[in-house]
Amino acid sequence: MFRAFNRKSLSDLAIVASSLPLPTPSRALRRIRSVALTLTTAMFVVGCSGSGGFFGLGGGDSGTPPSSVQAVPNSVIGTGSTKIALILPLSAPGGAGATAQSLRHAAELAIDEFSAPDIQLLVRDDQGTEAGAREATRSALADGAELVLGPLFSAPTQAAGAVALPHNRSVISFSTDSSVAQPGVYLLSFLPETEVDRIIRFAAQRGRKSFAALVPDNAYGKVVQTAFQNAVASTGGRVISVETYAADRSNLQEVVQRIAAHAGKFDALFLPDNADTLPSVAQYLRTAGVDASKVKFLGTSLWNDPRVLAIQGLRGGWYAAPESAGFVAFAKRYQDKFGAEPVRIASLTYDAVSLAAALVRTQGSQRFSTQVLTNRAGFAGVDGVFRFNANGTNDRALAIFEVRQNTSVTVSAAPREFKMN
Repeated sequence: MFRAFNRKSLSDLAIVASSLPLPTPSRALRRIRSVALTLTTAMFVVGCSGSGGFFGLGGGDSGTPPSSVQAVPNSVIGTGSTKIALILPLSAPGGAGATAQSLRHAAELAIDEFSAPDIQLLVRDDQGTEAGAREATRSALADGAELVLGPLFSAPTQAAGAVALPHNRSVISFSTDSSVAQPGVYLLSFLPETEVDRIIRFAAQRGRKSFAALVPDNAYGKVVQTAFQNAVASTGGRVISVETYAADRSNLQEVVQRIAAHAGKFDALFLPDNADTLPSVAQYLRTAGVDASKVKFLGTSLWNDPRVLAIQGLRGGWYAAPESAGFVAFAKRYQDKFGAEPVRIASLTYDAVSLAAALVRTQGSQRFSTQVLTNRAGFAGVDGVFRFNANGTNDRALAIFEVRQNTSVTVSAAPREFKMN
């Protein structure tokens, strides 16, 4: 959970994640002061994986899922004086509703583990729709909510922002669709663009200069293709070839052969896909004569899957993802409390609630102001250091992993702090 220290100046703001709850307020204050001394000189928490999304850790965000069921009744978590809305698609059909329930449980865990949080969560069901999000946001604001956490999908996020911003209330959404981010609507999710930038920059630092990419022809592919081209350009590298293949993979072998025709011209190949596609990609590349000892294969957090790590043709490849230790500890505490495993993105609501509680404790009347939320020092949560940008997107500290036989090893640790820019 989050620990925070008393504010001396905005640059001294830091909220630090711990894998264990703080046992007593007095001990918490001692630990807070220790953190403050360390950080004052070097400062630095979707789419929806549980519903079959495709944005890696962030899941896929196709906009608005259909909903034809009755909304879950309003509820409250916590007894504090500061009210905060938590808007989730609790009654949405399919995996979305189950994911939302896991996120709600994570919020409850955050309240339980934070030492005497002075917040009260107003839980509202948006049913995964724009109309539902508008009504849920209006209802929560009418009941005194000072901040909106959620929604999960992009279209409901836009709807919530349209209601909240005129009331000078910020939104911290879990959508992975960066197009819905704007000043006052901040995304806490795992953004594909961040992963792409991290892996391409790392490859460039390790001497890779010429890049190619095999990209799926879907929404995720379009996002990562643009990010790939921007990242390569920003490092001074060259894009030799970018090929896209049909979402059903019907032309995959043909597209791999077109990329292979450029073998010898590129020294890094970006493969942003999952375990359903990558075995075939690796086989076709080997058959087409692409030498894995000369070309470094690169991926995103979609590679963080035992089925991908078992692909012999990808051994030695690199991918970007959050470090796992924080989530493993969080998942154990979650399972101890609820008797089930959390969805991967449940850490987002845990971090969002813990952040809100810490800001209430440390930042007074400015707790949810733009200046505080976009502090460049950032915050640290279950999945590592993160910060909100003024345009509503986020930066996350990610690690680089190398694929080994049925496992992966860290070859570049996630930064523990951000550069102050």
